[in-house]
Amino acid sequence: MASEPGLVAARSFSTAIPLRSKVAVLGAAGGIGQPLSLLLKTNPRVTELGLYDIVNTPGVAADIGHINTLSNVAGYTAKDKDGLKKALQGAELVVIPAGVPRKPGMTRDDLFNTNAGIVRDLAQACAEVCPKAKLLIISNPVNSTVPIATEGLQEGRIFGVTSLDLVRASRFIGAKLDKVVDVPVVGGHAGITIIPLFSQVEGLKLTEEERAALTHRVQFGGDEVVKAKDGLGSATLSMAFAGARFADSLLRADAGEEVLEWAFVKNDLFKKEGIEYFSTYVKLDKNGVKEVLPLPENISEYEKELVKAAIPELLKTQTKGEQFVNGKQ
Repeated sequence: MASEPGLVAARSFSTAIPLRSKVAVLGAAGGIGQPLSLLLKTNPRVTELGLYDIVNTPGVAADIGHINTLSNVAGYTAKDKDGLKKALQGAELVVIPAGVPRKPGMTRDDLFNTNAGIVRDLAQACAEVCPKAKLLIISNPVNSTVPIATEGLQEGRIFGVTSLDLVRASRFIGAKLDKVVDVPVVGGHAGITIIPLFSQVEGLKLTEEERAALTHRVQFGGDEVVKAKDGLGSATLSMAFAGARFADSLLRADAGEEVLEWAFVKNDLFKKEGIEYFSTYVKLDKNGVKEVLPLPENISEYEKELVKAAIPELLKTQTKGEQFVNGKQ
């Protein structure tokens, strides 16, 4: 009897590991952290996983450690002596989904007071233990937490993960076209700062009403999930998928591939407006950001207006993060 295609693929890819790559997941026992760690365990480019959380991480490590891919997994908690340091030691990539999730009625900004301190402390630990690692920030509000995670770390190696916005836009348009398409999404990772560039999708025709509705759905897709889960969680599984996808892009770049991605990074695209961080198209290499690419020249007037509307909000959330770092928050 023939094996199922998925099983054949899993067995074959697990034997080919191009480079040693340790990935640390901080917040690995949480709603995003567990499925994210699972997906990273199945990635053939990952040869070691260091998992860290306040509690339960050894159990997560033991569970996914039984998956038959050629990577080792270790879990550490805050109670372990040097647990965080051990999880980070030798990491080339650090993913931070740690923090509290959104609940009904909460905005990403409502999470700031709790998650800002968590990201600051974890980023400081990365700066001490693995300062050359690439740091992926998932903890919301990303527009504010990324500016917090800059001290002691190399600028081109810090990424706000906005991949979920691209995944959502791709899915929503893909459902309309009945095929998977890439939809660029720029700006930030909250509400009106999320700007899907539907004009860049070849062959896509939308009425003004369809465009407005789809734009709003991408911008507030997280609310849709929070409401559907009825107070029991937020977008954890789709975020884990998006985070694992972005991590894989960085691992591929580290292995020598030329990779293009969209991410919330420090750049000068809107320097005149005082904006230091903006999600845009970036070229990745083994050192992180190789080049920041400008926005497409042929975006629509509608999208230009969305960018203008996002600038004040991006500036406000950036300032909030910077004030927190400087002790003014």
